[in-house]
Amino acid sequence: MRTLEIILLGLVQGATELFPVSSLGHAVLVPSIFRWSIQESDPTFLPYLVLLHLGTAAALLWLYRGEWVRLVRSFARAAIRGRIVSTDERLSFLIVVATVPAGVVGVFAESAIRTLFATPRLAAVFLIVNGGMLYGAELLRRRAERRSHLAERSRGEQELAFETIGDVRWRTAVLVGACQALALLPGISRSGVTMAAGLVSGLRHEEAAHFSFLLATPAILAAGALEVPSLAGSDAPLGTYAVGGAVAAVAAYVSARFLLRYFRSGRLDPYAAYCAVAGAVALLILR
Repeated sequence: MRTLEIILLGLVQGATELFPVSSLGHAVLVPSIFRWSIQESDPTFLPYLVLLHLGTAAALLWLYRGEWVRLVRSFARAAIRGRIVSTDERLSFLIVVATVPAGVVGVFAESAIRTLFATPRLAAVFLIVNGGMLYGAELLRRRAERRSHLAERSRGEQELAFETIGDVRWRTAVLVGACQALALLPGISRSGVTMAAGLVSGLRHEEAAHFSFLLATPAILAAGALEVPSLAGSDAPLGTYAVGGAVAAVAAYVSARFLLRYFRSGRLDPYAAYCAVAGAVALLILR
């Protein structure tokens, strides 16, 4: 990989990781479409992508640094006490439970998943599927909102009573965590599929994004611990890779700040349309 390509790939990954458009899909498709010298089948390609994801994790840790300190302390207190008594303790255990499915799939299906990174056409197909999932989640959410409006109006009330991140149900955490495992497929967005699962489970858009970003951090760190050490024994340009990771971190931080504001009133529809169109165009180019 050329130096400029390495850095540009870091920018692409960091800018798209938290948007519900699949950073892995873009990382596989962009080099193929623009005829970069990057070889998706190279043994260092997947570890480098994971290194870029660590940049995203660093950005999220910084963004939620105060919350993560509380959650880690709360988890330790609850574990020592043997029971959960506070909202932060409950949330910390929910994150652990929701992280397990992706971790299990990642460990036992690593070799099968690795082969998918050498098939850009498949990534384009998954990108279209990702758009369909986002659109479907919005349709289901709108139906739920209409039913809630009708129910509240019949009682003469105005407020909708959806869950907040502080009282996410255990079944919601399991559902979101199981959906996160799908993000191991290039073209399926981690943030997109977890936000979609959160919306279907009753979370508001802003809360679904918040829970998705918290959930992404331990999963990315675990993948980094598994993949990145393999770079040490390779002839990869580690210094340039580190620069790419730093670029990804900055891009991810900016993206996260934007998305948290956007989802106060925005929806997933524009990203669903983008994924469907981008996947279709990529298939035509790669034909």
